[in-house]
Formats: sequence, C-alpha cells, structure tokens
Amino acid sequence: MYLLNAWYVAMWADDLGTGVLEPRKLLDLPIVFFRREDGGPAAMLDICPHRFAAFSVLGHLLPGDRVQCPYHGLEFNAEGECVHNPHRPGNLPSAATVRIFPVVEQDSILWIWMGDPAKADPATIARFPLLVESSPSHISKRDHLTLDASYILITENLLDLSHASILHDGILGNEHSIDADIAVEQQGGTLSVTRLTPNVPVPGMYDLMYRRDGGMVDMWTTMTWQAPGCMVNDTGVTEVGGAKEDGTGIYGHHFLTPVTPTETLYHFCAVRQNPPVLDPSVEVDVREQISALRRMAFSEQDGRVIAAQQARVLNPAVDTSRPVLLKIDEAPVRYRRMLDQLMTAERS
Repeated sequence: MYLLNAWYVAMWADDLGTGVLEPRKLLDLPIVFFRREDGGPAAMLDICPHRFAAFSVLGHLLPGDRVQCPYHGLEFNAEGECVHNPHRPGNLPSAATVRIFPVVEQDSILWIWMGDPAKADPATIARFPLLVESSPSHISKRDHLTLDASYILITENLLDLSHASILHDGILGNEHSIDADIAVEQQGGTLSVTRLTPNVPVPGMYDLMYRRDGGMVDMWTTMTWQAPGCMVNDTGVTEVGGAKEDGTGIYGHHFLTPVTPTETLYHFCAVRQNPPVLDPSVEVDVREQISALRRMAFSEQDGRVIAAQQARVLNPAVDTSRPVLLKIDEAPVRYRRMLDQLMTAERS
C-alpha cells in the first residue's frame, strides 16, 4: 500500500514546538516528534522497547535531547539509544533501542523518511519555495485535517477537478465550468492535468480574489503531482480573452500522507498569485476567507464524499473491480500506473 523510500509531510514546522512530544501516526506506525536543543527536529518510534508504553502519553522531553518513558523512566537520546536506566543495577540492555527516522525541516514543512535510512537524501525532497518566499499576507492558513479515505482516492480526486463544478458548485466551480479543454502531461516523475474553461461566470472564491462583480472570466487549472503525495494546483481567472498574467489566482498546495490504508493526513495551504493591491485590512479578510472556504470544501464536501466512496470500495458485497472510465479519468489512471511502477521497483 505504501511507497517507503520517499519523503512524506509529517506536519507544518510551526506545529512542532519546543519542549514537547508531538505524536503522529504515519504509514501505520506511531511516531513521536520533538525538537532537539539546537532547534532541529527529531522523530522516533513512539514505543518504549521495555513494556511498549507510548512516549507521547505522559512522557517527558528532558535536557540533553532525552525522551523519558512515562512508565518506568528509561531514557533515550535522539539517536534512539537508551542512556539511562533508573532501576538497579542500572544496566543498559543492548536491545533497549528505539527506531529513529530521518527528519528535515524545509519550506515550512517537516519531512520524514519512512524507508531505509541509508537512502534518505535530503536533496531529493520536493521544493515549495512559495510557502516561505511569498508575502505572509498572500499565504492562507497552513492547515491540516484527517480524512477517512485512502490517500490514493484523495489523489485521484485532486487529479480530476471536473468534480469542482458539481461538488464545489458556487465556490470552486459551477455548471458552466463542467465543459473544459483537458490536457494531461507526464514528464519524468511528475504528472500534470490542465483544464481550461473560457467565458464562464466566475466561481465564488475566484470572484473574492478578482473583481468581485460576478462577471464572465476565462478560468484555468493545472494540477501537478509528484510522488508520493505532493500536489500544486496553479489555478485562477482572467478577463475573457485576456492573458493569464493579467488575471489572478492561487497556487494551492496539497500534501497527502497515509495514516492507514483507509485514513489520510491532509495538509494544505494556498499562495495567491498576481494579487490585486488591496487595503491591508481587506488583505487579511481575503486570506481568512480563502482559508475558510478551502477547508470547508475539503472537509465537508470532498471529505464526506470520498469517505463514503471508500466505504463502498471496501464493501465485499459490492463488485468495484471494474469501474466505468470516462475521458476525465485519464490523469487518475496514469497516476495509478506511475505509483504502481514506483512500488514495484521498490519491492524488487
């Protein structure tokens, strides 16, 4: 189910404070994160090897980057080695070690490597510089939620944005944006799908960022996927017949990390592109509205529909082995093939 030798998003960097143990379940494994005294992130399996207590439940982060088990007080350093046994005779069993995971802080994200540590090359982490280089007033809330569905189904949802015209009607699309020119492009390890919908009534969120007149626009959307679960949606609107650079929109960042085969940790954030000059108080309001609208769309609309879809797929009484395919499914089908190839190569 999982590609192991890959960098996954564990959390937004700001969500990991100092002096705390922050638990996450990723790819079926309980992991605890903390910051070392030098500020750098660290991660280890959230299980004490003695009696299998969870470090994150009433455990402590002690001076010297030591994690103390809440059950019997064994202490482990950031390399996963037991460095203190408070019980006589105080010996340190050779088996008293905890698995650690490579973690890198980059582009306001904490990235974790879940596979062979010897293959964890930070240079291979996907880059998202807009998240740190853009004006803070143009970046929406760095948000996250957990959806009751496979990361594969959610990725397919994001690679087929024809659903925005129906499921997100009035917010991210409308009935007029259903009919679109679609192009799918695969380059190396990336997959992009573009939708162009000229001369349509502007959907609500785009109107909020643009002229606020409910008028006609040309609309574009290009979603690009990189393994294992990183996507950026270059989307916006411009004058009918106008150039893209004269319009405005967002770069919607989407990061999917499996929790279990049927549960996904979903991080998201939007960076505005070519924003019109607004009063600072209006800028704050627009940023907050974009954050709220996107969270509602992903949680209350996408989340509910895909969770129900997941339940149907898992129902043994229903045959879902041969889904009907439409033209709009080209990108999701290609994505499945690319992911299967990567996992097959890793296993072999």
